[in-house]
Amino acid sequence: MDIHWYLNRLKRMSAPEMLYRVRQIGGAQLQKRGLFRADSPPTPDFNGSVHAVNYADIQVDRQSYIEAAEAILDGRLDVFAKKNCKIDFPPAWNRDPLTEITAPLTHGKTLNYRDESLVGNIKYLWEPSRHLHLVTLAQAYKLTDELKYFSGFKTLLSSWFEQCPYLMGPQWTSSLELAIRLINWSFAWQILGGQESPLWQNKDNQQFRDKWLESVYQHCDFIAGHFSRFSSANNHLIGEAAGLFVGASTWPYWGKMDPWRNLAQNILEEEALRQNGEDGVNLEQTTSYQQFVLDFLLIPAVTGKNNGISFSDDYWSRIKSMLQYLVAITDCDGNIPMIGDADDGYVVALSQEKNFCPYRSLVTTGAVLFSSGDLKGSIQNVDDKTQWLLGPDRCAEFGNLEVGHLQRRRAYPVGGYYILGTRLGEPEEVMAIIDAGPLGYQSIAAHGHADALSFVLNVAGQEVLIDPGTYSYHTEKIWRDYFRGTAAHNTIRIDGEDQSVIGGNFMWMEHAEAKVDTFTNCDKEDVFSGSHDGYTRLADPVIHRRKLCLDKLTNDIFVEDEITSLKEHYLEQFWHFSEFLDLDLDGHKLVIRGRDLSVTMTLDSRFSQIELVKGRDNPPAGWVSRSFDVKVPTNTLVCSLTIQSSIVLKTTIRIN
Repeated sequence: MDIHWYLNRLKRMSAPEMLYRVRQIGGAQLQKRGLFRADSPPTPDFNGSVHAVNYADIQVDRQSYIEAAEAILDGRLDVFAKKNCKIDFPPAWNRDPLTEITAPLTHGKTLNYRDESLVGNIKYLWEPSRHLHLVTLAQAYKLTDELKYFSGFKTLLSSWFEQCPYLMGPQWTSSLELAIRLINWSFAWQILGGQESPLWQNKDNQQFRDKWLESVYQHCDFIAGHFSRFSSANNHLIGEAAGLFVGASTWPYWGKMDPWRNLAQNILEEEALRQNGEDGVNLEQTTSYQQFVLDFLLIPAVTGKNNGISFSDDYWSRIKSMLQYLVAITDCDGNIPMIGDADDGYVVALSQEKNFCPYRSLVTTGAVLFSSGDLKGSIQNVDDKTQWLLGPDRCAEFGNLEVGHLQRRRAYPVGGYYILGTRLGEPEEVMAIIDAGPLGYQSIAAHGHADALSFVLNVAGQEVLIDPGTYSYHTEKIWRDYFRGTAAHNTIRIDGEDQSVIGGNFMWMEHAEAKVDTFTNCDKEDVFSGSHDGYTRLADPVIHRRKLCLDKLTNDIFVEDEITSLKEHYLEQFWHFSEFLDLDLDGHKLVIRGRDLSVTMTLDSRFSQIELVKGRDNPPAGWVSRSFDVKVPTNTLVCSLTIQSSIVLKTTIRIN
């Protein structure tokens, strides 16, 4: 038990939250002793009707689904960094495929899933049990009518029921994991034909269906009793409500389903507005979770729409704003910055397209739902995920949408992101996005990074200055702390300290607060200036102010970093570059070359040491992680000096 972590966690809790946690612990102990459980769900009543999506005319590459399904039947699955991982068929569901540690089959809510010696890497252990790949088998059956794919689906799910009994083991610890599993079961159920499927005419299949429905009820009951609340009420709460809403809507066969669905919808309505700003930015301050949360908001909304259940105009409006923000931060070649945490977590994996992009897919879905030519933009075709989500009939409307051009916002004051640029959306685009927002969401800021006043730079559809990503979550503390620390972002670090103070893998103790002084856009230049107070906690308080100016006539970018202090401090300025660029450092001048691209960076002459680092382990520097648990070397420029008092450092970036 990590006493330090528990003490830090308590410090971030309010008194009501502490009381809530005590009640949750007490409830888990009572369930462990056989009380307040759903061991024997009521008999389902199939008289209710559920809308069925018509997949008859779906236009997808049938062969890609067959190949994916065959790999699953062969016991092969991509699990984060382990590609084509042999997990067997059926797999050992409670065994971590990375470490091969098998978690104990003890009561789930009292199992310490943070203990790596007990469960291995919990991310790897949980991922297969989200059952995204089971939907692939259902899709293959739908596209081919070959019973072997349904048989494989049945074998996998039956083995899961056997190995993961109700309330026992690691698959019954996190409500979010149950919610994602429910959503994928819902898609599989619908694709297989729902309650009217001829598959259920077989007696053996009926028994399988009944066992499946029993677990559906138990999943819903579990989620309804274990919502993430207070400082944990981030994307987890939205995801849990999404799972419960979809579950209650897909299988309305018990009396509790209506109140559960209403409860879930109320949470979704509230949290959609609470956790996402009016400007469309998800307040966890992470691009990856923006897409994660959008799926959690869109899938229930579409499910409700299909079944005559309406969400509010405010709810739909917030979704649209979130989609417009994604469009705004995407460059002309489809690159999107890796701001904040990312764990390659997806709610569904409905597409087998080789070039599938989850962000572009969300925007495509939005274009159809909102009949928006502005969202359609340059997107040519409807992706597979959008087709499976909305159905081919609805997607046919996409072709009739007039191509529009979204008038991008430049300022996102709630999220704290500001866009400087010229010819946005065109091949000659120059786009810089600077972060002057909160560290993260609520008191623990679980998925935020210490990146105040950092910015990324894309030129002509190529990433130049990047956010290097995340890499690790629950394990490898050194790397977890590095990738979310200040040194892994294009900003200034003082005295070797992060801008904010880490308290645990998903917890920050002291939060740097950034503020914007000015932001202007005009024909000749874009100008941003802002500051943060993260280093005022030092014995000699330090303020970092940054001014960023883009000259639109010359494409020159001027960076001024003003450090206000009274005494001596050690200062480091970091610049992280895409791994696809070539760099040549000569004194205080750096030349960056890409595809038909040359950029020259001139550094302040007062830096006493300038070092180009690539793939260094100790201390970590010169890495980029574009996928969870995968990192590759890239170039990081580290400029340092010892200052005696206040200073203004100037950097010029000239784009040729």
